[in-house]
Amino acid sequence: MSYEESREELNNVVRQLESGGLSLKDSLALWERGEELARVCEQWLEGARAKLAAAMDEREEDRDGSEGEGNASPTPF
Repeated sequence: MSYEESREELNNVVRQLESGGLSLKDSLALWERGEELARVCEQWLEGARAKLAAAMDEREEDRDGSEGEGNASPTPF
């Protein structure tokens, strides 16, 4: 399930819970589904953060390596 699909379903779960009128059993089932969807979204976000951090580290390493070759003002991008 993609991040976008998980987030959309989570939004729907929240809307249903906020609207009320559900039995306790149905409310608990929705709550549990919401918790599961929130974990999926968090996993996607953690993965994206890790990729971003790795790319930034690689860029920094490339920049640091080029400075030693006489490039006094490395380009930021």
